[in-house]
Amino acid sequence: MAFESAPPTRVKICGLSTEETLTAALEAGADWIGLVHFPRSPRHVALDRAAALSAHARGRAERVILLVDPDDALLAAALDAVDPDLIQLHGRESPERVAAIRARSGRPVMKAIGIATPADLAFLPAYAAIADRILLDAKAPPEATLPGGNGRCFDWDILRGAALPSGTMLSGGLDSDNVADALGRTGLGAVDVSSGVETAPGAKDPAKIAAFVAAARRPR
Repeated sequence: MAFESAPPTRVKICGLSTEETLTAALEAGADWIGLVHFPRSPRHVALDRAAALSAHARGRAERVILLVDPDDALLAAALDAVDPDLIQLHGRESPERVAAIRARSGRPVMKAIGIATPADLAFLPAYAAIADRILLDAKAPPEATLPGGNGRCFDWDILRGAALPSGTMLSGGLDSDNVADALGRTGLGAVDVSSGVETAPGAKDPAKIAAFVAAARRPR
């Protein structure tokens, strides 16, 4: 009896800021490339820079603009400059605000939710009813200045038995050494990486990008 193999893991490389590393992500076969517009982040790119990178990736991967609690003016500017395929919201946006951004932009929206304990999963249903995709990230510690990209994992076993929306993406502390274990333990089919493919905050490494994509796609 023949068994169908699982579809290949979908991979997002986030926080790209140079043509070299963007090209590395595209050549490695990334499904999404992420551009961060958040001045406090070491991965921040100005909108004109994001526009150029987005144009380079057009038609080769889905282009994601990451915003943190954007107001309507920033949302409009990001849409005009980047023309993203997907908007990632990585702040404290309420379900109502997510719905408003989705309606105003006319683009799919992915909402990041920080996870530290099983209680954090209680937020999922309200966001899953509105967002096109959910990203589960390690909750930032109280002293953190960034809502994500802190290189921290959460306990993946928290997700065991949880009713997760189709297409849920896993993030937080992933790298080429642990991504296969993370996928096996969670059963998810999409992953997001930023710090795990860097040599320093904001400095992506082409070799690490290629190694991560290969590890995520390795048959399990």
